[in-house]
Amino acid sequence: MILKNNNSAFISFLLVFFVAFTSCKSDKNNSENSNEFQPIFNGKNLEGWKGDSKYWSVKEGVLTGEVTPETILKRNSFIIYEKEQPINFELKLEYRISTSGNSGVNYRSEKIKNKPFALRGYQSDIDGKKRFVGQNYEEKKRTTLAYIGEKVIIEAMPDTIPTTNLRKNIKRNCWQTRNVVASLGDKKELTSHIKDNDWNTMHIIVNNNRMQHFVNGVLMSDVTDLDTKNRSKKGFIGVQVHVGPPMKVEYKNILLKRLL
Repeated sequence: MILKNNNSAFISFLLVFFVAFTSCKSDKNNSENSNEFQPIFNGKNLEGWKGDSKYWSVKEGVLTGEVTPETILKRNSFIIYEKEQPINFELKLEYRISTSGNSGVNYRSEKIKNKPFALRGYQSDIDGKKRFVGQNYEEKKRTTLAYIGEKVIIEAMPDTIPTTNLRKNIKRNCWQTRNVVASLGDKKELTSHIKDNDWNTMHIIVNNNRMQHFVNGVLMSDVTDLDTKNRSKKGFIGVQVHVGPPMKVEYKNILLKRLL
């Protein structure tokens, strides 16, 4: 009887140890996986995303935004990834846009009250004529923070500018309290790496107050935001169809990696 009891106790100990070890290993794997690139668009449907079905759909595994002559926009419309609002992260995706198209990838953005499918916040710009691709444009807020080929520091906003009227610090659709500290290259040379009417890659790195936009591996803009009154630390990711002529933009392989 003593031997039997000892065996039972030993077996119970092994079971407890195995469960604890498996749980710890599972937690570790989950933690490691969260720091890897993971898809946030499944290529099948709009699970996790919310937008106006008049403009957004999934076609042949691709997230497609389309404006037709019958559905001309009065204001920009986004499809928004609603499952989370990441703080520090890397976002990779592929896009293809028509020549007349105008779009962008928003991040650390907030929804605008009483305006469905509208976002306010940072954007990595995209357009079919390659005038703005990869620049840092803050939608519905401070406007252009960095043009193509610029490394910029956004300085603290002067106390003389009220946060309720940011237009006072904007000229020609560009934020005035910014310091261009370096050139990333000639705009014509940088945009020569962008393919027309074909798939391009976009890679956005957001870490604390620094934001870098790469297109096809080429750094297009680099912004460090020191404006504590206006900068955002977290928010939604979304992609856009823009007011203007009929257009089409497509996105696929949308991957997110959370940074510590």
